[in-house]
Amino acid sequence: MPIRVAIVEDHDDFREGLYHVLRGTEGFACVGRYPSAETAIERMPPADVVLLDIGLPGKSGIETLPDLKAKHPGAQVIMLTGLDDDDSIFEAILAGANGYMLKKTPPARLLQAIEEAAAGGMPMAPFVARKAIELFRKFVPTGSPEADLTLREREILALLVDGLGYAHIAERLFISLDTVRNHIRHIYEKLQVHSKSQAVAKALKQRLV
Repeated sequence: MPIRVAIVEDHDDFREGLYHVLRGTEGFACVGRYPSAETAIERMPPADVVLLDIGLPGKSGIETLPDLKAKHPGAQVIMLTGLDDDDSIFEAILAGANGYMLKKTPPARLLQAIEEAAAGGMPMAPFVARKAIELFRKFVPTGSPEADLTLREREILALLVDGLGYAHIAERLFISLDTVRNHIRHIYEKLQVHSKSQAVAKALKQRLV
């Protein structure tokens, strides 16, 4: 079954370009493309991955994230931006974004990012990941207590921060997929979080990796 992708982007040329890339690539299907957040919330069918522009007219992409997640809890949302904006990176991750890519990203890398998000990863442009770490370290409260994570759990958490999905973590560490899932369940319990994006955000805020 192809990965179902929805596009929320107000620039017509860029939106249609993404549509044609998805349409012309095996393993992907564009289930909808919308010029505004309001239209997407009203009309978007179930999707595996949503490409969501941050700088939308009216309701911004970041403001749209909670509503989109509430209506489509299974969708992985990759934020798209043309700007190197520290505040947007910080806000998008805290709001629950599952990835953050620049619009100038080559099509092949963007398709790879969609696959990573669909598989449970958190794709980010390399410089965005670095900025995210810098930002969370800047705003982390002093004396923040660290969770009682085992060495293996910290290793897996670090790979989650790097954007790897469960299968890739299992392959990297030479352990089974079920073992990865068990470790991640324990990580969630210890960090008192309920999603991968929350675990990554907390790991960065508390400097756990």
